[in-house]
Amino acid sequence: MQIILLEKVANLGQLGDVVKVKDGYARNFLIPQGKAKRATESNLKEFEARRAELEAKQAAILADAQARAGKLENAVITIAQKAGVDGRLFGSVTNVDIAEAVTASGVEVKRHEIRLPNGPLKMIGEYDLEIALHHDVVTPVKIVVTPEA
Repeated sequence: MQIILLEKVANLGQLGDVVKVKDGYARNFLIPQGKAKRATESNLKEFEARRAELEAKQAAILADAQARAGKLENAVITIAQKAGVDGRLFGSVTNVDIAEAVTASGVEVKRHEIRLPNGPLKMIGEYDLEIALHHDVVTPVKIVVTPEA
């Protein structure tokens, strides 16, 4: 299916690109999420009429992500969890826990923006993680998991 991208999509293209994707990906994800429209004659004309508006919106989203990344620069987030004497946690620290801790520190972060390459954190210690606030804005953050008193 030919679609017009209404925003930058990772591994697919930039705003305004006309790309061919599988029908299910377009119907079930891109179009309902507002990331794309079918590449019909009328939709192409409508897109060209709204191009400046969409570019301004994407620029605002990018500027917001860069501002949030600036606030998170050199940030150290501490999370207290129950742990055994050997340093293993009862449970784990997931992206939801990290997102809540970062949001509590003053910067709004959603759980899907947290990157945990090795899965949930299961031990006490310091971890260097990345937060992807935008496709072009990825900021490192240090997470310190401490035992709960």
